[in-house]
Amino acid sequence: MSGPGHCGATLRMKACHMHSSAANSRSLRCLLVAASCAYLTTSYAATFPSRSIRMIVPVAPGGPTDLLARDMTPKLTAALGQQVIVDNRAGGNGNIGMEIVARAAPDGHTWVLATAGHLTVNPSLYKNLPFDTLRDFAPISICASLPSILVTHPSLPAKSLGELVRLGKAKPDYLIYATAGSGSPSHLSGELLKAATGMNFIYLHYKGGAPAMIDVIGGQVHLSILGLPTVLPHVRAGKLRSLGVTSRERLAFAPDLATVQEGGLPGFEVTNWLAMLVPARTPGEITARISREVVAALKRPDVADVLSRQGYTPVASTPAELAAQIKVDLAKWSKVVKNAGITTE
Repeated sequence: MSGPGHCGATLRMKACHMHSSAANSRSLRCLLVAASCAYLTTSYAATFPSRSIRMIVPVAPGGPTDLLARDMTPKLTAALGQQVIVDNRAGGNGNIGMEIVARAAPDGHTWVLATAGHLTVNPSLYKNLPFDTLRDFAPISICASLPSILVTHPSLPAKSLGELVRLGKAKPDYLIYATAGSGSPSHLSGELLKAATGMNFIYLHYKGGAPAMIDVIGGQVHLSILGLPTVLPHVRAGKLRSLGVTSRERLAFAPDLATVQEGGLPGFEVTNWLAMLVPARTPGEITARISREVVAALKRPDVADVLSRQGYTPVASTPAELAAQIKVDLAKWSKVVKNAGITTE
């Protein structure tokens, strides 16, 4: 015998059953979607790469970054079975090329070979960058490090770093320092040198490292800190005097050149590293494959030999090591830019 109470209980049981069924249905759909995505990702990773790969180089052809890219691409093409094509996208101090990669499809077919400056200095120099270093890129590997050299004209009466510092302190408005442009690595390196020594000099900003170096060689300016590959031949020829390389240790291919640290500035280190990255959200299986092939190419004796002769130190890091380096340098250069009051238009 049933009554109103029994009917109410029956209705509640049916409603609960219907709610439970709907919840189960939604859960099942979510599981099916997740499984489908996992299957598609795994399937896609298994067929990667399915077409040619574009390696964006956000500088003009002929510079250190471009040379490294062209040294690596033949080996990467052979390993991946698809053509790896260098695509130079200069402009905006590297920001144009970086934006292209940040907005590219995260499918592993667009890479960027960027400098430390593009990734860790520009965020402090530009207020409205079209990308975020930490948000928009997945790290692959630090490929190589590129130390600089503190050089002076041979006529300068300072044959050591200590003598240069004393001269810079005694004559605050005497020394003229050439940079490759406001906010460039050579400019920021000069700011580090000033902060570390208390010396002073006047900046003269050029449109690139080459014209800056030419005027140091010509004696129009007194000193600069510039990239090793272009400067070292002139040091060897006696046209420039080295007061120290900016690496932590002496270089294997130039062991006769003392470091700035040995010259009396412990902890002074400026290394412009080059790194490979891909768009964020690229599947992990694909980034792992790219990382393996990039590291393998860098560890080849023939590639390492070519890089060393050009002034690079091959690195071949893990993605985690690159991520950690980016965070360290973002903090380092943010402080330098802020303290120096450097601004860009």
